[in-house]
Amino acid sequence: MTSPLIPRAEVAAYGRLPSPAPHSDAELATLLGLLTAPGVRITTVVVGHSRDTASRSSAEAFVEAWREIGRQPVLAMVDWPESAASWLRAADRFTAEEPDAWVVAAAPLGWAQMSRRLRHSTDWDPARTYGFAALGDSRVPALAGAATLQGMRGATAEGGSWAIDRGWVTQQPPARRRPPLQPHGTL
Repeated sequence: MTSPLIPRAEVAAYGRLPSPAPHSDAELATLLGLLTAPGVRITTVVVGHSRDTASRSSAEAFVEAWREIGRQPVLAMVDWPESAASWLRAADRFTAEEPDAWVVAAAPLGWAQMSRRLRHSTDWDPARTYGFAALGDSRVPALAGAATLQGMRGATAEGGSWAIDRGWVTQQPPARRRPPLQPHGTL
């Protein structure tokens, strides 16, 4: 069995990854919209986050917003460090409750490492996982491995969305709002 840890040389090849920024209102609204869209049957969620301030704040904001829209309580909130020996303990806690979906607010490198551990050691399904904007970076699936994050989706800071398919991150801009109809003619 090979280790799911990303070799240091591979991490170095991608350069310094950005730290998560504080979430935007549009980002949080889009994330909630993805989880509550018509036809989507998600009632239970587990929230995971890295230990930086922005990720912790985003996770807490999601939990509060989830509660405010009348959803069931979050089954668990799990955190993990940016670097660890294996992430196995956090991975086991993250998947113990078997939710309908997982929501992630994390730093890119820590999430790449955590997701590799999840795929290697648990029944976690990336297609049932939703992330904040920091994870919609093409270097995340490149570091994690193309199949590791297949189907994961999330929100951009501007209120658009992103999805991972075959190792590629594709982004959709926010839906354009139509201007209100203006009356024609004279009064």
